[in-house]
Amino acid sequence: MVERKKVFVIGAGVSGLAAAKAFKERGHDVTVIERSHDLGGVWEPSRSYPDVQTQSPKELYRYTSKPMPADYPEWPKGPQVHAYLRDYADENGIAPLIAFDTRVTGMKRRADGRKGWTLTLDSNGAEREADCDFLAVCIGQFSDRNVPEFPGRDEFEAAGGNAIHSSEYTDPAMVKGKRVTVLGFSKSATDIAVNAVKSGASSVTIVYLESVWRIPYFIGGLINFKRILYIRAQEKMFPGWGQTAMARLNHAIARPFVWANWRALESLLTMQLKLKKTGLRPTKPIETGLNCSVPIVTPGFFDMVAEGRIKAVQGTFAGYEEGGVVLTGRERVPTDIAILATGWKLGVPFLPHEYARKLVEPDGQYRLYRIVANPDLPDMGFVGFNSSFCTVLSAELAANWLVRYADGMLARQPSAAEMNANIDMMLQWKRHERPAAGVYGGLCVAPYHFKHFDELLDDMGAKVRKRNPLAENLSPPNADAYARYLKSAPDYRAA
Repeated sequence: MVERKKVFVIGAGVSGLAAAKAFKERGHDVTVIERSHDLGGVWEPSRSYPDVQTQSPKELYRYTSKPMPADYPEWPKGPQVHAYLRDYADENGIAPLIAFDTRVTGMKRRADGRKGWTLTLDSNGAEREADCDFLAVCIGQFSDRNVPEFPGRDEFEAAGGNAIHSSEYTDPAMVKGKRVTVLGFSKSATDIAVNAVKSGASSVTIVYLESVWRIPYFIGGLINFKRILYIRAQEKMFPGWGQTAMARLNHAIARPFVWANWRALESLLTMQLKLKKTGLRPTKPIETGLNCSVPIVTPGFFDMVAEGRIKAVQGTFAGYEEGGVVLTGRERVPTDIAILATGWKLGVPFLPHEYARKLVEPDGQYRLYRIVANPDLPDMGFVGFNSSFCTVLSAELAANWLVRYADGMLARQPSAAEMNANIDMMLQWKRHERPAAGVYGGLCVAPYHFKHFDELLDDMGAKVRKRNPLAENLSPPNADAYARYLKSAPDYRAA
């Protein structure tokens, strides 16, 4: 019989809702700690920039138990995703479990000798301590803003300039008639640049360190990118971890054909996106950097650069000055609003140093078995850290794996020694065989979605029924199929 636990879930975004549902369904007492006034994480309206939408089609950006509404477009907008998440929380009885406006400011092992943790919680200035038997950390990789500091900001703002993080760009009216400079080249950076043009900015400049390959929603204007980049056949072009000698031989034999495949894709993208005309053709081969950092093309971005409506300048900020910013190439860009699309800080800020050093290696790589649990951090797990192109499905599978791990109910319950050996193997592979897998602290599973999902399901004892070979290799992940796989795993409830 599994003991009923008091479980704290930190974060009420996509991954936190998945974790809360998984633990609640197993009979545990769940409380969700959310620092904002609303659920949704990055989809919470006050954190969303105008025109934000999913990078994945709606059938890939969904929970297994709930399709997105039929009237949603294939790539839903931010308000639609937020409404979907709210409905999911309501339908599964999660909404009443969320403690909003509550921040975790510290944590320690329980003083009473029992398993679990004592958290220090701050609710609108009122601080208290609370105990839990298990902790699910679901803050993901988009929790704390990364805001680089450059000299001269005070002078810039004193003269009427404004410097903000991309998550603070929530009202397009703020750029009307203004000279806008965007720092960064992520999808949020290009989304904001395009939106600023459409919103009547007097000029828009985007400043980037290095151009990266981007994937349009329809490759060649015809083929939905999910049919090329979200399939097993494509994944098999990349040597994975733990390969057998035969698998390595097969990859060696296929190498010339794989090379030709990527060169053909590069040529197609170069023509379709006008990369030579805009000077934005990347210098690195597409396959060496294919991971979570490969963004989807913002519709209209490359056309606007080609037409001169967006000026793209390679470099970064050297500093601010009155009326503008100075770039590292000494170019001065007249600027009224500088928008820093500089991403987010990785980390678990409330985790004490003695535990943080067990979680993160000196080079920033995370020590997480299956990207979910660390054997040296008992009674704790991480959901949503297995970032991918299929964010919701990745989080849901991790959540279902974690509750079984916490309850000792995995079909393949690993020992601490087995977990550490696997973590060391994965770190060796990420550092030396596939460096692109080491970005974001090694927390990105793309392009190895299927391999990662297979491992989680195998651990859970799911009876995975393969489809015919053609469908198996040429179809994107299917949420309904994964719902069946999860249901085929042994079920149980806490006492």
